[in-house]
Amino acid sequence: MEINFSLEQIEQVAQKIIAENPNKVILFHGEMGVGKTTLIKQLCKYLGVQGATNSPTFSLVNEYKAADNQIVYHFDFYRLNKETEALDMGIDDYLYSGNWCFVEWAEKIPNLIPEAHSVITISLLPDGKRELILS
Repeated sequence: MEINFSLEQIEQVAQKIIAENPNKVILFHGEMGVGKTTLIKQLCKYLGVQGATNSPTFSLVNEYKAADNQIVYHFDFYRLNKETEALDMGIDDYLYSGNWCFVEWAEKIPNLIPEAHSVITISLLPDGKRELILS
């Protein structure tokens, strides 16, 4: 799936992503500031997360309760120095839990990603819109 969108359309983009029935482990790729966290916040909202969501830049992972007792994990590995740090925090338990796992900066843990995953790549276009590719 490929979509060009403005940030004002992000709610509809989140709905389209979930409608595509992606794997529950989704890796988010894109430059800093392109809107990865903003999209993840909207995906959480669409999945029924109540209350505030924010980037787990310092904590590495945030856990949210969604509708139907689903759990959503949001990871931000930007500050990770080694894959072993992710192993020490129990990343395998999260990624193989069957829950939604939204992973920013997954390139920091390439050897730990489950085979069954989806990828969202976001790029900033010259007109200020974003290009999103879900694979």
